[in-house]
Amino acid sequence: MSRPERQRPDFDHYFMGLAMAVRARANCLGSRVGAVVVKGHRVLSTGYNGTPSKMKNCVDGGCERCANPERFESGQGYDLCICVHAEQNALLQAARFGISVDGGTVYSTMRPCFGCTKELLQAGVERVVYIHDWQHPDPAFQHEYNRIQARFPGGINQLEMEDPDADWALPKKSARVPDSKT
Repeated sequence: MSRPERQRPDFDHYFMGLAMAVRARANCLGSRVGAVVVKGHRVLSTGYNGTPSKMKNCVDGGCERCANPERFESGQGYDLCICVHAEQNALLQAARFGISVDGGTVYSTMRPCFGCTKELLQAGVERVVYIHDWQHPDPAFQHEYNRIQARFPGGINQLEMEDPDADWALPKKSARVPDSKT
């Protein structure tokens, strides 16, 4: 008996599936995010959120903000957080090996935060695809966040895709709209 033929995923779903697989290495106690940088339908680099290399991981108490979330209001204490976001790690990995991401697409399991948005734009990323939304924790800054994200030539696009690990990957505060990425 032959197996039923499986439908081949489109590129957005395929690369987001890779970002979800990369996310499995994330070691942040807040959100667990994976990112993949793609150009010409080829993977250039990957990244997940966690502490810098050779530092104690968040899950092991390495980050003050993650270890003591009760001490920080939503959107506060980022200057103490030592986690590197997934999108940042993907850009840094490409840079480390001399790979240009100019004109590329980033697939991230979460909508990039304000800081990552600026870095992606500066690196020449043209398009962003994400599955879980993120809103700036201070509603007064949401307009500026939306304005800067509108600068991606290929847009910032939410992909409708099931995430079987959403309960694990998203902060416990809210599975709908995460307060923060770390």
